[in-house]
Amino acid sequence: MPSLVGRHAVVIGAGIAGLAAARGLSSLFTQVSVLERDDLPTTPAARAGTPQAQQVHVLLRGGLDALRQVVPTLESDLECAGAVRVRVGSESRLEVPEVGHFPMRDLGFDFFSMTRPLLEWVLRERVRQVRNVEIKPRCRATRLLTSWASRAVTGVCFEAEDGHNRELAADFVIDASSRGALSLAALGEIGAPKPEETEIGVDLRYATAMFEIPPSPPDAWRAVLHRPSVQTGRGGLLVPVEGGRWQVNLTAMHGGQVPETVEDFIAFAKTLRTPTIHDAIVRAAPLGPVRRFGFPSSVRRRFEDLDTFPRGLLPLGDAVCRFNPAFGQGMSVAAQELAILLKLIADREPTGDPLKGLAGSYFTAIQDVLAAPWSVAEGDFAYDKTLGRRPSDLAQRLRFNRALQQLAAEDGAVHRLMSEVSHLVRSPAALRDPHIVSRVTAIMDSI
Repeated sequence: MPSLVGRHAVVIGAGIAGLAAARGLSSLFTQVSVLERDDLPTTPAARAGTPQAQQVHVLLRGGLDALRQVVPTLESDLECAGAVRVRVGSESRLEVPEVGHFPMRDLGFDFFSMTRPLLEWVLRERVRQVRNVEIKPRCRATRLLTSWASRAVTGVCFEAEDGHNRELAADFVIDASSRGALSLAALGEIGAPKPEETEIGVDLRYATAMFEIPPSPPDAWRAVLHRPSVQTGRGGLLVPVEGGRWQVNLTAMHGGQVPETVEDFIAFAKTLRTPTIHDAIVRAAPLGPVRRFGFPSSVRRRFEDLDTFPRGLLPLGDAVCRFNPAFGQGMSVAAQELAILLKLIADREPTGDPLKGLAGSYFTAIQDVLAAPWSVAEGDFAYDKTLGRRPSDLAQRLRFNRALQQLAAEDGAVHRLMSEVSHLVRSPAALRDPHIVSRVTAIMDSI
């Protein structure tokens, strides 16, 4: 059993990242409080503070593995709640401009497909069972309490359900509020600069609709991922979710319009390069309206470059880096950040003060986790209208990735490795193996 780090930890936000953090911190602090501005449903339902929750969300295999470190029963919990197990490669069809569609191969691992509200509800119910964790709904965090003298965060001020302002003293605060505004304000209160931000402007629009899975669905796949080409910027994702439903997401880049009605939704699907998604849903019964959402830009805050950061505070998930949701990386990256944080605290226990200097170590350690998804986000510079500072080697990287896709379509071992990297199970460095690079280079030279 780990030693206690402090008396009280406060987590701001009861989303996926916040709930996982509360569970992970429960063995390190006497008491953990979770402040959530929303009223929390008692069933797997979307809540007002997460309008994007009705869009498709994907928990990558690397994210599931990280979450299982704090909730060991999560895999069976999800299956019992109705989440659908999908075998990567043999049950999920991948369509990319470079190769058409990949051969259907068993790549050796599964992921779980479910709605975001179901995942959040399963986690929330597990966290509620932890004796020393209290989830406080309808409590909006308004300010972090800071000490100028010690350059530390000492608690959280929040607006309670009755409208009165209250304070919670804390030895440690996790900002899992998505926007991270309170963390940025705390930096100013201790006289520290805010981190620089790197932004990739994509102006992504997306729409999600539910369909009943028909009695005789396609037998060649259970899920479909259709990557957009730079010519159209139109993509799609179809996944099975709880309740015998397909959740289908259609995307458009740089101001492209997405459908408002089910009829327009099906018509939009017909404009994709392949008919796979359209042919699946055209005869399926729609369930409910089309839900639309917009995402302006990927943003990475360079906390690792700061010389000073408040003791007793760490941001998690989107508060550090917000990724293009079309790649489904956000929840998984947050889970992996948490796994790194918990390991850092465990490794630092012999020092007697694991929180001392923790922020610097944490921001440095998570850079490897951020590198892979951020590299994918930089791929959005393939579109001429994408705003931001283009990598100097962008053209070479895009050529390499096109050739890598072609090699992976031909070679099952490379396909599996590429999928493990995409699911955040392996580091991108695995794809820089000299043997793979030489084969990719040969393809690049031939096209």
